[in-house]
Amino acid sequence: MEPVAIVGIDCRFPGAPDTGAYWDLLMRGADGVGEVPRQRWDAKEFHSEAGEEGHTNTTEGGFIADPDAFDNEFFTVSPREAAAMDPQQRLLLQSAWRAVEDAGTAPRSLAGTRTGVYVGIMGNEWAQLHLTDYANVTAQMGSGNGYCMTANRISYHLDLKGPSLAVDTACSSSLVAAHLAVNALLSEECDTALVGGVNVALTPALSIFYTQAGLSAPDGRCKPFSAEANGIGRGEGVGVVVLRRLRDALADGQRVYAVIRGIAVNQDGRSNGLTAPNRWAQQDVLGAAYRRAGVEPSDVVFTEAHGTGTGLGDMMEVKALGHHHAGRGKPMALGSVKGNLGHTEGAAGIAGLIKVALSLHHRTVPASRFAAKESRQLKLRDHGLRLLKAPLRLPAGPTVAGLSSFGMGGTNAHAVLESAPGRAARPEPADDATPGGIGAAVFTLTAPNADALRRNLLAQADAAAARRVPLGPLARASNRVKAGHRHRFATAAGDTGELVARLRESAADPELLARLSGRPAGRPRTAFLFTGQGAQYPRMTAALYEQSALYRHFLDEADTALLPHTERSVRDLVLGGDEAVHSTRWTQPALFAVGYALGRTLTELGVHPGMLLGHSVGEFAAAVLARALPLDGAARLVAARGALMQQLPAGGGMVSVRAARADLAPRIEREPLVGVAAVNGPASTVLSGDLEALERIGAEIAEAGLTTRRLQVSHAFHSPLMRPVLARFAKIATEVGGGVPEIPLYSTVRGRVLDGEAMDAAYWVEHIGATVLFGDAAAALLADGPTHLVEIGPQPVLSGMVRRLDQPADSTAPAHVLPVRGPESGGRALADALAELYRGGVEPDWDAAYAPEERVAHPLPPYAFSTEHRYWARNPVRGPGTVAAPPHAPATAGHRAEESAPESAPASVLTLDRPGGPADPVADAVLGAVRLVGGYTDAAIGPHDRLYEDLGFDSVMIMELKNRLESRLAGIGTLTVQDLLPRLSSVGDLVAFLRELGATVPGPANFGDIGEDRALREEERTA
Repeated sequence: MEPVAIVGIDCRFPGAPDTGAYWDLLMRGADGVGEVPRQRWDAKEFHSEAGEEGHTNTTEGGFIADPDAFDNEFFTVSPREAAAMDPQQRLLLQSAWRAVEDAGTAPRSLAGTRTGVYVGIMGNEWAQLHLTDYANVTAQMGSGNGYCMTANRISYHLDLKGPSLAVDTACSSSLVAAHLAVNALLSEECDTALVGGVNVALTPALSIFYTQAGLSAPDGRCKPFSAEANGIGRGEGVGVVVLRRLRDALADGQRVYAVIRGIAVNQDGRSNGLTAPNRWAQQDVLGAAYRRAGVEPSDVVFTEAHGTGTGLGDMMEVKALGHHHAGRGKPMALGSVKGNLGHTEGAAGIAGLIKVALSLHHRTVPASRFAAKESRQLKLRDHGLRLLKAPLRLPAGPTVAGLSSFGMGGTNAHAVLESAPGRAARPEPADDATPGGIGAAVFTLTAPNADALRRNLLAQADAAAARRVPLGPLARASNRVKAGHRHRFATAAGDTGELVARLRESAADPELLARLSGRPAGRPRTAFLFTGQGAQYPRMTAALYEQSALYRHFLDEADTALLPHTERSVRDLVLGGDEAVHSTRWTQPALFAVGYALGRTLTELGVHPGMLLGHSVGEFAAAVLARALPLDGAARLVAARGALMQQLPAGGGMVSVRAARADLAPRIEREPLVGVAAVNGPASTVLSGDLEALERIGAEIAEAGLTTRRLQVSHAFHSPLMRPVLARFAKIATEVGGGVPEIPLYSTVRGRVLDGEAMDAAYWVEHIGATVLFGDAAAALLADGPTHLVEIGPQPVLSGMVRRLDQPADSTAPAHVLPVRGPESGGRALADALAELYRGGVEPDWDAAYAPEERVAHPLPPYAFSTEHRYWARNPVRGPGTVAAPPHAPATAGHRAEESAPESAPASVLTLDRPGGPADPVADAVLGAVRLVGGYTDAAIGPHDRLYEDLGFDSVMIMELKNRLESRLAGIGTLTVQDLLPRLSSVGDLVAFLRELGATVPGPANFGDIGEDRALREEERTA
């Protein structure tokens, strides 16, 4: 059989709220057994030491804490629907999410994939309690109950397209579910499989059954293979594992806990009783699993047994194992997690599977609880078996283990597992791969709301502080796993200590959290602005070159392209601090190299511009990114341009004037050797030309009270003095050519976006002497609605110019992002820019931000769900001889089961910002109907909430909402779903639609009479 990898785990068992606590409990040899919580049933009322009919002989068992807590807002489930859901569904939803995260995958990234869900489940007591209370059965009760829904819920909320089914083979259910999942993976019916098991004990029914059948331990504890064994103790819990074909897991660099080598299922048929264990069937399923795994029994170092602690069951299992292991050398270690948890019934198989996987992963098998007093009657040594009285340290190399799970009805399952392969579980980077690394790390986290963000920031900070963790793999894991929600947090850090401090500060400081988080409303539109001449300085971007392998790669690439035309390394000149960088011959290729390298670094990081603009010489790098020029062609052009201009005689200059171009035109017309070099804004003009002529114009301007500033330049760029170089440059430009930009490029020659126009030889020749129409080009770009302006250059110049331009009245000002802020900028500034872009909605290619050695799987704490909202039955089950109404009324969000409902709820609904102002009866009626249908409290909803995405409405709830609106509002007639659906984007949109129909609220004689008002109050109180 092709091996299948366990790549993700999450669980919650008695005394163990998560996977780490579960392993700790096992290693301590502790148990999670205690008294039956009053929340379930009054154990004393049902207890009888003699085990009388209708009673149990124990008041104890293994119960998980807070099974009523459910973060319904996270899954966009309305309170009313959450209250109707079987707690087993709620537990599985949260556990599945956490298991996928543990697999190093963002759960939302599985949407639309062939991911299967297989759930083992044995009991459905919630349905027994609620569906028999016929007067209170609602539409939500149907989807809230039923075995199938435990799996289907997961598939629905994660949008999974693979098989989705629940399995009930009694105690073997979840291992049989794993068997089906493995086969589906091997037949390529799915590529990833989530396997879960769950059990929540809500009534004493099975405890009574175990007592009456003589199977119940009086102290509520299973004591597998022990001389003290005296029956079953009930337990509960939930566990989910993520399975993938081993080859796929290794190819994707996932951590592998363990490998399933073989798995088999059989039935004992007509044996010595429907519920009695059968030795022969058990030994057959063991043999089948060994054969499928290709192992000999002697290869198996330890086995996690079914081991319930009943005399007959333990004896049959020992004999079945002995058939394969007796006389084969060293006795095989044997244990059963039921000694720690009790018998978790439908979750028993998954509890054992997780224990074996963790044991192989940690290279240690925990000691068997109750092993100190081994049962002599079982003669374990004679059967080649031994109980572990101390943890077993596993030797290096492959280790094989077994796992059994047997169903009460005779369906048996056995799995053979092996330790994960020793080779590195990640692909080697390709030989020609661009080296990654930006010199700092960006930690990211997403959540549905700000409170969830704070809660999870603290959870991540605590985990990172608790152990030494390399920052690169940790941050990369956050980028890959903690994604998919609306609220995005991102921060750059240089080391783990700094990250921990920043996470804690952000969680404590609302203003800092607001700065470091964003909630993008739509798809971002990013523009790159390439800085022109004047921004250069010695050693520009030197720190970034030293710290970022990615930037280093692209600057080297640009230098290689320039070298045949410059005869000296531009890179070395720049990084060496040579003042020659201010010489035109070197300035232009140096700025081109920096612009190209920085632009390509960002695109390699997944920041793909939708708009490009370059100021003067900045247009060359922009043209390369727009694929209008090849790199070598642009390098040749810009090197020739700089060299030719350097050869021009001195005597030219440039002057910046705080005036409009039109105001300067009369003066310029009188001076043939002066031109307008640039128009950077409505009142920002640069003149260029002969120095004497500029002085004459300057004197006139000064008399008019206008501000001027002499620019430090070697030549009069973009002026008539450039004409002598045009012929020679045109010859080179003709040889290079040029094409139409593939990305919208806002030309500073044309002052607008190029519309199918080639950036050919004629364009680049005109470019030399033409006025730089930056203000016009930037205004045209702003009118097209960019969300982010990223300045590409050695220091910010263009951002200030853009801010002085008029922003279109109907648009939001774009964010200005600066990957390089000046001489000291290095990897940290680039990381800050990437973080800002991510907060704004950009989806970076995160792997490029990290060096190859950092691209390894790293575990992060799973999502910390809110425990604020509680959903449970109000009335506990009572003892024999009493009559109690079924506990149909669930606790509302924020209230525990023991708390009583409020005496009444306010008749009027929300006092939030309603459409139409504070006195708006139509809005009140609509908001009230929405609140009642969803079971929301007064403060939970407002007009901007979206019915589907925020409030969890579905088709059933929409129908109920339609009926309520028809009963509450006059003037709307009979609504049709077809008319309603297009207007359900938000509550406010629905209110506006109903107003268009002429909706009014009936007077007191109808809607507001005492009877109706009372009915609504009662409905609100119980919903």
